Amino acid sequence: MDGGRAARRAGRKAIARALLAAAFLAVASLHFIATDAEERLVPGWLPARRALVYITGVWEIAGAVGLLIPRTRRAAAWGLAVLLVAVFPANVNHAVNNLQLGGILDSRLYQWLRLPVQPLLIWCVLWSTSPDDER
Repeated sequence: MDGGRAARRAGRKAIARALLAAAFLAVASLHFIATDAEERLVPGWLPARRALVYITGVWEIAGAVGLLIPRTRRAAAWGLAVLLVAVFPANVNHAVNNLQLGGILDSRLYQWLRLPVQPLLIWCVLWSTSPDDER
C-alpha cells in the first residue's frame, strides 16, 4: 500500500478509535447513573444482575481507555468484542420483551435495529486496531 493511502487509513482508524472510545465511555456511564434501568435489561436467568451491570460498565470504561493507548489498543478491542457478545442477551431481552426505559430506548425500531448493529460494532473495534498493513 502506498504511503498516502496508508496514512489515510491510519487516520480513519484513529478517528474510529476516538469515536468508539467516546461512545463506550458514554454508554458505560449509564451503568452507574441509570443502574436500575440497565439492570432491567439483564435477562432474569442471569445471576447477580446488578453486579453484572457494574462489571460490564467497568469493562466498557477499561476498553474505551485501552483503545486510546497504543500498547493496549488491540487487547482492548478484543475485550470489547467479547463484551459486545456477552451483553447481546440483554439487547435481545430489551427488544423481545419491549422493555420501556424512557426516550428513544422505548422505540421498537431502536430496540430491533440495535441487534444487527452489534456485529458491526465488533467489526469496527477490531478493524480500528488492526495492523495498518491489513485491509
